[in-house]
Amino acid sequence: MWANWTVIATNTSPTANRDNETMRAALGLARRGLGSVWPNPAVGCVLAREDLDGRVVGRGWTQPGGRPHAETEALSRAGEQAQGATAYVTLEPCDHQGETPPCSEALIAAGIKRCVIALEDPDPRVSGSGIKRLAEAGVETLIGLCDQEARHLNAGFLMRVTKGRPMFTLKTATTLDGRVATVTGQSKWITGAPARAFAHGLRAENDAIMIGIGTALADQPSLTCRLPGLEGRSPLRIVADTTLRLPVDSPLVNTADDVPTWVVTVKGADQEKRQALEAKGVEVIEIAAGDDGRPDLRAVALELGGRGLTRVLVESGGDLAAALIKHDLADRLAWFRSPKLIGADGRGAVATFGIDAIAEAPAFVRDSITDAGDDVLETYRRTL
Repeated sequence: MWANWTVIATNTSPTANRDNETMRAALGLARRGLGSVWPNPAVGCVLAREDLDGRVVGRGWTQPGGRPHAETEALSRAGEQAQGATAYVTLEPCDHQGETPPCSEALIAAGIKRCVIALEDPDPRVSGSGIKRLAEAGVETLIGLCDQEARHLNAGFLMRVTKGRPMFTLKTATTLDGRVATVTGQSKWITGAPARAFAHGLRAENDAIMIGIGTALADQPSLTCRLPGLEGRSPLRIVADTTLRLPVDSPLVNTADDVPTWVVTVKGADQEKRQALEAKGVEVIEIAAGDDGRPDLRAVALELGGRGLTRVLVESGGDLAAALIKHDLADRLAWFRSPKLIGADGRGAVATFGIDAIAEAPAFVRDSITDAGDDVLETYRRTL
C-alpha cells in the first residue's frame, strides 16, 4: 500500500456525509456525458474546499467526443481556488499522455490536497497508476466511495475495456401480456407520449442505436432523438441487414450524411447494393456469418467495441432480441409496459431462442421502476 492511499468500502471519515453527497453530485455530472463521449468514459469531477465548509469551487464532466476530461474542466472553472481543495472524481484520473496531459499531473500541479475516487480504471494505460502518482505526490487519496454507482454508470466503458465489446440494452414496449403488435402487425401506439419521450431520452444516453432489417423495413424509422434541446444527441445508427435489403431511399439512408449510419452484413454481400449504400454516406461493415447465415452477433459485438462503442441501445423486433439473449449479449433491459391486452395472437416481444427448462432461462435483476404517464418503465440488468 502506498502512503496516503486508502481503499474504503464505506466512508467512515469525519466528513462522511459531505463526501457522499459531493461524490453523488459528481456522478450526476458524469451522467451528462453518457452517449456523447465514446470511446472515453463519462466522468464527473467536483472540487470542494474543506477549509470553506465544503464550498464547491469547480465542477466538470467529460465533454463531447471525450475531451476535455472532467478534471480539466473542473480545474479550469476553479482556477486558483483549486489550491488545497478535495477532488471528487468518479473514475481514476488518467495517467498517460494522450492528446492532453495526464489528469493526475494536472490535479497535483493545481495543489489538490485530497482526492476521493469512486472507481479504479481497468484500462491498462491507467489501472492504478493515476492513484499511485497522486499518493506519491503527497495527495491523500481514498478509493471506493460510491463504487457500485460508478460501476453501474460506466458499465459500458468497463465492458469495452474488459471484454472488448459494448454494453447492449434491449429496449421494448409491450402490453401487459408481452405483445408488441396485433396479429396484423399494428403497433402504433402501444405506449403513450410520456413513455415515448422516455425512450428518446434513452437514445440520447447511448452511443448507438441498433435495429434489424425487419424493423427498418416495417417501420421506416429515423432513429433520432427528438426531445427538445437534445436533437443534437442523436446516436449513431446501426442496421443488421444480412442481404442488404435496406432501400437507398429509406429515411435512414437519406439522412446518413447528418447522422452516422452503419449497416452490418455478411462477408461477400452484394457489391452493387453495397456501393449504392456507400454512395449515400452509409458505412457497410462485413462480418463472418454465424450458423444461421446472419452476421455472427458475437463478432459484431467485438467489431463495435473495436470501433470504440461503449453503449448500444437495441430497438429491435423479436428475432434480433432473441438472438441477443441467446448469445448472452442482452446486458440490460428497458421494458416499457402499457396497461393494455392484445392476446396470444399478437406478436411477442422476443422470438424463440431455445429454452426448454425454467432453469435455463436467463435471469435479470430489476434496477428501477418508473411511471411514464399511464405506462411503466422497468429497467433490469443481467445477473452474473
